[in-house]
Formats: sequence, C-alpha cells, structure tokens
Amino acid sequence: MSTLALRGPARIVVRQHRLVLWTTGALALAGIALMAGAWWWTSRTGDAFAGTGCSVEHTVRGCGIDVRHFLSVELHFSRLVRYAGVVMMVLPALIGVFVAGPMIGRELEDGTYRLSWSQSVTPARWLAAKLAVPAVLTLAGVSVLSAVFAWARSRTSGTHYPAPWFEWEVYGAMGPAPVGYALLCLALGALAGLLIRRALPAMAVTVVAYSAVAVVLNSVRHGLWPLRTDTVPLGSEIRYPSVAADVAVGWVTGDGTRLSGTTCTEAADTAACLVRHGATARYIDYHPASHFWPLQLVETGILLVLAAAAVALAFRVLRHRHA
Repeated sequence: MSTLALRGPARIVVRQHRLVLWTTGALALAGIALMAGAWWWTSRTGDAFAGTGCSVEHTVRGCGIDVRHFLSVELHFSRLVRYAGVVMMVLPALIGVFVAGPMIGRELEDGTYRLSWSQSVTPARWLAAKLAVPAVLTLAGVSVLSAVFAWARSRTSGTHYPAPWFEWEVYGAMGPAPVGYALLCLALGALAGLLIRRALPAMAVTVVAYSAVAVVLNSVRHGLWPLRTDTVPLGSEIRYPSVAADVAVGWVTGDGTRLSGTTCTEAADTAACLVRHGATARYIDYHPASHFWPLQLVETGILLVLAAAAVALAFRVLRHRHA
C-alpha cells in the first residue's frame, strides 16, 4: 500500500508501522514460495518414481530405496501443509497482538495519541484509521494465504498422506473462516488496547480472548449445520463415509432411542447384550465433504458479528473516555 495514495491518519498509520508491514509481507511471500517449491519437488519426485516402474503397493526387490524416498517426500509435504495450517491458526492472534500493543496500547500508554488529536484529527477518526488500515491489509493478505493453503491441501489428496478437510489445523486455515478470525482478533486487540491502555497487558488479554473464542467454536462446530445420519440393521457392517468428519456412532432401539457407541463393549456376548437393550440398528452421524462450505459460512458469520460488536464497543469506550 503506497503512502502517496493515502491521506491523513491512514497515511500516518502506514508510515509509523511500515517496517512491520514490509516484514510481514516478505514473510508471507516467502511462505508461499516455500509451499510452491515443496510441491514442485514432490511432483518432480513422483514423476521420477513413476519412471522407475516400482509400486508402493507391490514393492519388489530393488525398489525399496525408491519407494522409501518417494513416500518420505510425500510425507514431508503433508507435514509442511499441516505446519502451515498451524501457522494460519496462530496468525489471527499475532494480528490482534499487533493492534492491541504497538498500534493502540502503546500510543495510549505513552500519550503520543495527543499529538494526533491536537492536529484536527478527532478521536473517532484516529481509531477508524487504526482499524481500517490493518483491516484492509488483513482481508487481502489472509484471503491470499487461505487460498494458497487450500491449493496446497488439495495437492495432498493425490498422495499417500492426505490432509483431510475436517482436521482442526486444516479446516481453520482455508475458506473464509481464517479471515473471520483475523478480523475478530483485530477488533479484540483494538478493544483491549482502549480498555487497558497498556501495551503488554492488552496483548495478553487479546491472546486469551482469541483462544477462548477458538476453543468454543471448535467445540460447537459440528452443531453449526445439521448432521447427516446413516443407519444399518443390527448385525450388518456399517460403511463409513469417505472423506467425512465422523461425529457420533452408536445404536438405535426399536422406538428410536439412541444408545452410546460404548454400550455392551465390555459384555462377553455383545450381540446378546444389544438385544437385551433393544438395539435394532447402528447409526453414524457425520459431516460429508459437501458440508465444508455451509460450516465455514456459518462460523464466519458468527465471527464477523462478534467482530462488529467488538468494534462498536471500542468506539463507545473511546467516546465515553474522550468525549
């Protein structure tokens, strides 16, 4: 973002934190290049392995080294994708910490905000600039990183070490949810900075608040969209859906009552025990891959509502203390 295209407080915000912004952009580009290079190497190794005539499923004498090398490269790429997912989950907290500390908390703690407010910049306009600049950069940057991660994750589906969409470090790193978490943390950081007015405590509170939101939403995520249920008669083998997030497995009685999946697991005769309990069928609740987008959109909507509420509260705190 060129400072020449900006005016007033927004330009000042960019100039004040240009080193952090440039460094963050460089790290993001380096991460994208690393992911692309890792896939290029994995793809190249796969092509070379295909040319050897060896097979992973039916390894013959003389193919052991080639098979191990091929699987090792695929495994390392899959691990890199998961590590990148963890980084994407940590990224919102870093954004919130930056806003809570260096961007708002430190100015209020040191009193440097008075200089801006004495130059025909109202407190509301000052806060708007503090939020608008990182919000625009966050929206653009996290969207790109999320798309790159989704691309890399999709490459693992053709390997022997796929990264399922429902794993927490995968689900939380692609789609619109990462953007929602990042914008929420930005709002939480601003609110914490205004309430506490000290950089380090505000940064700590932001991390705790983000962690609490992430834990709660991860625990209730399966309930954000109706589950799909499959049942099979007692004694039949249940087929687990492919690439689906299993939520619950158990038994159903003749009147529709559900029994836990652990029912009769310790009985000497499992079949007889289930009959005594009145079980007539087995069920499985799950989210198929087609539920990824509904779950993402509902969760992102919740995050954006929380972010809007935090921003509104931040402006209210500012007006109350500096009316």
